[in-house]
Amino acid sequence: MELPDYQTLKTETAAPHVLLVTLNRPEIANALNTQMGRDFFDLWTRLTEDSGDIRCVVLTGAGAEHLVSGADLKERVGMTREQWRRQHEIFERHYWALSDLPLPVIAAVNGHAYAGGFEAVLSCDFAYAVKTARFALTEVTLGIMPGAGGTQNLPRAVGERRAKEIIMTARPFSAEQAYEWGVVNELCEPAELMPRVLDTARAIAANAPLSIRQVKKSVRYGMQMELKTAYRFEVEAYNHLVETEDRYEGIKAFNEKRKPVFKGS
Repeated sequence: MELPDYQTLKTETAAPHVLLVTLNRPEIANALNTQMGRDFFDLWTRLTEDSGDIRCVVLTGAGAEHLVSGADLKERVGMTREQWRRQHEIFERHYWALSDLPLPVIAAVNGHAYAGGFEAVLSCDFAYAVKTARFALTEVTLGIMPGAGGTQNLPRAVGERRAKEIIMTARPFSAEQAYEWGVVNELCEPAELMPRVLDTARAIAANAPLSIRQVKKSVRYGMQMELKTAYRFEVEAYNHLVETEDRYEGIKAFNEKRKPVFKGS
């Protein structure tokens, strides 16, 4: 599919059906500014409306030091309360659109992820990180608090008590701790990060696209329900796949001892 040339993002096809999205402000540690918020919101909205042949998204940052250092604080100098509110509304829409994206999103954490950068990682479906990465939610040191899902997504990843410690102290923690606590799925050497992430993205993209979307929806919304209701939600998601062309193709390919050719229909 055709995507615009964004001012703050770079988009490219990294593998069949895999879109690589790179935050592209390395000169200021990929800090999130208003334009980046607008670019992200436009991207996620387009992919939600029509993803074309894209089946998986990988999110990473330009440069070797940071995925995202957080919000661009220099841009916020002198902002009025109303200007701040309007900017944050843009950021909120970006993060919510990312969380609601039907496609799976893998974070390739190539450097430090602080504040809004860490919240972006938490908004992805899962993450791989370099061993030198550090993570933190530093908002309370600035007189604010996480406002892009951090107080909700972090407890779901690491548990309530650990999350309160991380957020209230604002202390950075290591990639090893992130792995131990369940924030990231795998640690990699820098040269191995993108090959490992793309290998996983290719595996996802090779599976039935409608199945992947239903899995993501079932896990996300089911986690917010009591268990019996979630079981029923899962079955409803399952039933939507029974009469798809891809389900027939999957069974046929299995019996013919060949790889299935899924079309997302």
